[in-house]
Amino acid sequence: MMKIRIGLMGIGLDTYWAQFEGLQKRLEGYLDLIAGKLGNTRGGFDLEVVNAGLVDNPVKARHTADTFRENRVEAVFLYISTYALSHTVLPVAQGLGVPVIILNLQPVPAIDYEKFNALGDRGKMTGEWLAHCQACSTPEIANVFNNAGLEYDIVTGWLEDEEAWKEIYDWCDAVQVRAMIRDTRIGILGHYYCGMLDIYTDVTRLAAVFGSHFELLEMDLLKEIWDKISGEDMAKKRRQFAGEFTVAAECEEYELNRAAKTSCALDAMIDEKDLGALAYYYEGCNGNDHENIVTSVIAGNTLLTAHHVPVAGECDVKNVVAMKIMDSLEAGGSFSELYAIDFNDDVVLWGHDGPAHTAIAQGAVGLVPLPVYHGKPGKGLSIQMSVKHGPVTLLAVVQGRSGSTFLLCAEGESVAGPVLEIGNTNSRYKFSISAKEFVNRWSKAGPAHHCAIGLGHIAGKIEKLAKLWGIECLKIC
Repeated sequence: MMKIRIGLMGIGLDTYWAQFEGLQKRLEGYLDLIAGKLGNTRGGFDLEVVNAGLVDNPVKARHTADTFRENRVEAVFLYISTYALSHTVLPVAQGLGVPVIILNLQPVPAIDYEKFNALGDRGKMTGEWLAHCQACSTPEIANVFNNAGLEYDIVTGWLEDEEAWKEIYDWCDAVQVRAMIRDTRIGILGHYYCGMLDIYTDVTRLAAVFGSHFELLEMDLLKEIWDKISGEDMAKKRRQFAGEFTVAAECEEYELNRAAKTSCALDAMIDEKDLGALAYYYEGCNGNDHENIVTSVIAGNTLLTAHHVPVAGECDVKNVVAMKIMDSLEAGGSFSELYAIDFNDDVVLWGHDGPAHTAIAQGAVGLVPLPVYHGKPGKGLSIQMSVKHGPVTLLAVVQGRSGSTFLLCAEGESVAGPVLEIGNTNSRYKFSISAKEFVNRWSKAGPAHHCAIGLGHIAGKIEKLAKLWGIECLKIC
């Protein structure tokens, strides 16, 4: 489990504490409540909250910046507990260079005006108001951050506001996924599909944006590992096939054993190179060992994808980054391309011959024989499945004009209906716009022809990730 540290600080004004009895302790209690809710471990991450407490003057702010820097926090959640000077915040934001999420959270949705006005004592009334005036400092802080050129965002609500906490947790997920992608080693095995120009990738630009390392791999390395795979390893892998796939009766023993051996070799190569994702393509010459290996990878690559090492075919490096983002968000991320449009039902069909993400399958995942890999050499086994019915998000990493890199996403629904049972992944998707409009908008955004499809409507998280990376997120529906 990956450990991620985030900073939490409350801000207030030390002048108030002597003026209004109990105010400081009350506000510290609100901060502790936020710390407890932030500290819930989520997904595959161990989230540690570095709580700097209530910071109420510029001197403490500088010490807080040192604390956060020493703990290497990935982001700072800044809780406005009451009115506070913007200079209590600026030294922290300037000294860290990490995203700042301003929490403008009142204790309750609205002040109890009748109870408040019944206090009678204007001093007590002022103290009570100060416990609810989180919004007072929000524009001041935004003004100063704007003038200082600092990145930030604002979550407004109240302490038990479910909508606000969904947004806060989305930020937590985005911060954690950014760290995971940064620390991912992505393998590139083989070469591009010749002439598929949209797939060709500027890896330097990807590394500059996402921070990932890209490891160039030789087919000879995979062959060297493949030669050492034992019969015992293959038998164990065959049992995994039986446990995770519905193996079609017409699958030949020879093909099952070939796929099992290659799957074992892929696993070993991933471990040896400490890879968290892989993009591949190769053809080899007719009848040689490399062709034998590359025509038997789909089952193994599908297992890797299902177990958090996404694999993209046709050497689509951009798309394997999209798949890794989806997987890190626990949404899946199945490798897909446009297959057809059903104008009668106003749906778009997406699929591929693999790899699939079996964790997001609707029903059984079939391992089936293909007599020919269309557009590729040889024959072998493939995956037949559909994505689980319900809300989905599509994601592509796009390298656009003038050196830009951005994320392209769309939210829709995976819906029931007839699909092409041709030994591929294949699903039907409906969007809030027509199928015609979807295809036009998606295509004009300029992605490569693949995308990653995951479960749930998670564009909000993806948009936050893009902000953390300092890139655009284009959501078409």
